[in-house]
Amino acid sequence: MDHQRMAANLGDAEAIPSASQIAASYFPGLGSQNETWMRAEIQRLLDHWFDWRRDLFPQDRRIAAAAPPADPVARHLITERLDELARALTAETPTHTPRYIGHMKAEVSLPALFGWLAAMLHNPNNTSREASRVGAVIESEAIAMLAQLLGYDPSKAEGHFTSGGTVANFEAVWRARYRLDHWLSLGLHLSEKTGWPLDVFACAHMGWGRFGELRREHGLDDQTLRRCSAAAGNPTDVYRRISRAAGRDYLGPVLLVAGNKHYSWLKAANVFGLGEEALWSIALDGEGRLDVADLDRLIKRARGDGRPVLMAVAVAGTTETCEIDPVHTVHDLLERWEREQGLHIWRHVDAAYGGFLAGIVGGPDEATLSPGSATALGALGRADSLTIDPHKLGYVPYACGAFLTRDRARYAVSGFDAPYLDRSELGPDKWSSTLEGSRSAAGAAAIWLTGKALGFGPEGLGALLAQSVRSAREFAGAVMTAHDDVRVLTPIDANIVCFSLGRQGEPLSSANRRTGALFDAIHASPDLSVSKTTLGEGYRRLIDRHAEGFSALLDEQRLVLIRCVFMNPYLSQPEARSRLFNEFGRMVRLLADATH
Repeated sequence: MDHQRMAANLGDAEAIPSASQIAASYFPGLGSQNETWMRAEIQRLLDHWFDWRRDLFPQDRRIAAAAPPADPVARHLITERLDELARALTAETPTHTPRYIGHMKAEVSLPALFGWLAAMLHNPNNTSREASRVGAVIESEAIAMLAQLLGYDPSKAEGHFTSGGTVANFEAVWRARYRLDHWLSLGLHLSEKTGWPLDVFACAHMGWGRFGELRREHGLDDQTLRRCSAAAGNPTDVYRRISRAAGRDYLGPVLLVAGNKHYSWLKAANVFGLGEEALWSIALDGEGRLDVADLDRLIKRARGDGRPVLMAVAVAGTTETCEIDPVHTVHDLLERWEREQGLHIWRHVDAAYGGFLAGIVGGPDEATLSPGSATALGALGRADSLTIDPHKLGYVPYACGAFLTRDRARYAVSGFDAPYLDRSELGPDKWSSTLEGSRSAAGAAAIWLTGKALGFGPEGLGALLAQSVRSAREFAGAVMTAHDDVRVLTPIDANIVCFSLGRQGEPLSSANRRTGALFDAIHASPDLSVSKTTLGEGYRRLIDRHAEGFSALLDEQRLVLIRCVFMNPYLSQPEARSRLFNEFGRMVRLLADATH
């Protein structure tokens, strides 16, 4: 890594920094310890930017000199309004402090901030290389860094940055639909041409190899297949033709997503016209993770119903409790379907939150993860596509998500026409293969500089994230000893801890009410910030297991939890953890008694 080589050059005996050293060196500092250096670096960025603007076309200086002077009234107005904005923002949620353990946000790292600012000054638009000569190259290099982190071959992987995980998940649906539509279009054409009954499920999962063979054998071109495409033509008409060819009503594809899914998947079913009924929820096991046996059952059900599986989605780091699904076992199952029956089902992993935890795997801190979680994170690279959010555990500014595929074939989408952008001499552009048109290069630059300066592996960001997992488990132990009624939700897969209140034999409805009252009391405090989540029917087995821990009367099927996210970099310092955990424990002891 770059910092290792730098340390060697400086004669530093300890080339691999600890988590606390990373927090001290790569972040502004809890007490703004890096203020002087940070101011100097930002000033250098501004100096470089102004020098570039002034020196780029010296022949234009005469025009600039002839411009009217700046209006002092306008300057004064801008200054006044800027002061007003700055004062207003002092009331913003202080997510930089370890006292904030509410949601998946924390301090932004210095490399990310510097990279973001440097790109924003130039304001490149990564829609094309004409609009972003350097930004587009930085994006490609940053995607390669993320690909390596996630287990893809960076020389083959494709991807781009998005505004966040929701759009990245949409990108996956778009590509899975593109692939499924191609295969099913070919099957419909051959069925209508030959009169053979259409096996919808088999055709929709035939694979590119079989697709290519049939296309060459029958001399089919794109225009012919477009006439059988629900995406390129009239979907109502194509569905009617599929129904006639199959001899049964065709109800469209289904989307199989783990029951611990993010809300973006429901949005995707709506936006892509699948309908909410097409979103089939995969059952969760007693620990809140995807039940692979139920995934297999749902695939068989879809096959029996003649409904293709658009994609199967596992989650690496759920938004509620950070469960990490058994990604490796999901891959084993779907690869077996492919190997034994020739059925190719798109595999997507929503690693928006947990993807960066892969940087722990293979290093000295891997034991901070459970063996199952480490194996699952190590299997991310077997997916067809992945979502990851750098603005979460990548510590870069909002808004920055990323979508990646294993190779160029999986990245393919429908073609579009924009003559002012479609210029082959500029090289490969992203505009036609991204749902968003204009895209800032700032997020890519933030990741690029983070990767170059710190790195994402076990000796870089991975070391900081490993400490965040240890901090979460240390907190879980501390809060359990704070009061006899505290019930921590287990297992703790990473750096989110959820807990509830519950007396022995207490009805769950009463425990939920008391937990909610405790949250309200903590939330009212100006000193500490937490969040709350409620697990519902999809988590039934996990709720039952948690309730068994205090022999609760199951008079309702929901579980109210106080949710604490431990991603703040300064929690790597023992003093910060000790102060926060002791203060939190005192508050819980006081307030839990008051909920009786």
